[in-house]
Amino acid sequence: MRKIFIADAHLKRPEDANYRTLVRFLENLPADTETLYLLGDIFEFWIGNPEPVYGHYREIVDCLKQVRGRGVRIVYFEGNHDFHLDRFFGEKLQAEVHRAGALLEIGGQKVYVCHGDEINREDYRYRAFRLLLHNPVVKALVPIFSRRIADHAAAVLSRRSSSKHSLREKRWDYRVILDSFARNRFASGCDAVITGHYHLPMIKREPGRLFISLGDWITHYSYAQWLDGEFTLESYREN
Repeated sequence: MRKIFIADAHLKRPEDANYRTLVRFLENLPADTETLYLLGDIFEFWIGNPEPVYGHYREIVDCLKQVRGRGVRIVYFEGNHDFHLDRFFGEKLQAEVHRAGALLEIGGQKVYVCHGDEINREDYRYRAFRLLLHNPVVKALVPIFSRRIADHAAAVLSRRSSSKHSLREKRWDYRVILDSFARNRFASGCDAVITGHYHLPMIKREPGRLFISLGDWITHYSYAQWLDGEFTLESYREN
């Protein structure tokens, strides 16, 4: 059986190229796909249990429902653009939702899976911002947010993320940070580590160890898969 891992699509508008490509990818998942792991930031912004569903996300949600209807298990790891998902994705898509990284058993291996936004321990400003967004009080207030407030928050979060990304790349060497994080996980007994967030498609193999950074669905259209006991990093290219 096949397992698929994707992250960082940052979907905005149904007419966008990455949105259309992801829809086609999900519609054509191989028949032997057992589990779809969504490692966060699939959406540019999603918070809570919107009723009705954000209009620009209705198509991708329907697509995920069809995937679930075909018997594919969905496991969602919240990112820094999509959070408080347990009610909507848990109830409507029967998905397993994780607020943070988790150690999973995949094919007899101990695999640590996460979005990755908590890896850089030195980004104190972002960590404080994350604590605010994930605060239970914010979750409790979500049902009374107006759609206009949610849309405004989405725009602010999007601008903030885009403006800060290049500055962070200059300040920190993400490859070094990811390597250090993976080695710490290996030292704690993990066989493999899979993360998103950094938009860097990368796979590193050592004896008994594997690290995968998923890349994104904006420029790379990259994803990982587990098939016949082996992890690979793939790039989706339509015929």
